[in-house]
Amino acid sequence: MRNQPIGVFDSGVGGTSILREIVKLLPNEDIIYLADSKNAPYGERSKEAILALCEKNVDWLLSAGCKLIVVACNTATTNAIQSLRKNYDIPFIGIEPAIKPAALRSQTHTIGVLATKGTLSSQLFHETAELYSKNTTIIEVVGKGLVEHIESGDFDSIKLQNLLKSFVDPLVEANIDYLVLGCSHYPYLIPLLKKIVPQRVQIIDSGAAVAIQTKQVLIDENLLNTDNKTFNVRFYTNFNKKTIKFISKMYFDEAKVCLIDDF
Repeated sequence: MRNQPIGVFDSGVGGTSILREIVKLLPNEDIIYLADSKNAPYGERSKEAILALCEKNVDWLLSAGCKLIVVACNTATTNAIQSLRKNYDIPFIGIEPAIKPAALRSQTHTIGVLATKGTLSSQLFHETAELYSKNTTIIEVVGKGLVEHIESGDFDSIKLQNLLKSFVDPLVEANIDYLVLGCSHYPYLIPLLKKIVPQRVQIIDSGAAVAIQTKQVLIDENLLNTDNKTFNVRFYTNFNKKTIKFISKMYFDEAKVCLIDDF
């Protein structure tokens, strides 16, 4: 089992921001990344639809021999991971908006959370937010349309910048000092965000924390691969290879990208 790959999936290319952190921390692991770009974004779908898509992704990754699965999607985690853990006999790692560290560190006691509708409306998100909202004001903003820009390969256009400003400017005016990115696609917006928000606003995402948790679970389950000298990352997508191929070349040299026609 230790030599089998880690599976990572997201509703598109956004989870590659999580994958990037996992590869840094676990250089000996083989990884299969599945991008369900055909059905992106999950954030506009019902909980039932999200669960069905997640189960389809999990079944595909299990058929590829994965030993552990990272749900590299905030919406999928908050809506489906409890059910996945109940129905499958394999370790799952989820991703949630980093509300806790932002709330504990905030000096203005006001933080912003930029996420999809599906994440912000989930029970798990509300339970987490409620835990840390006693001494901190948490302002939620739905980043409608951002995922579509990133999926199309747009990371810095004027149109995207104006859309992002419309979401973020009210948060800055409300005196936030932390901006929590609640979607795995959004870390690709950090260079643009740094041009928009003042330096006093810290931008925080969950990538590094997910990588740390992944390593710990591998250790706990005796699944950590210590044999490989180099990692192997394989990308699969059911839609357009263009964006994920661009990202894979940025971070993983000439990693192989395959199109799944029947998925």
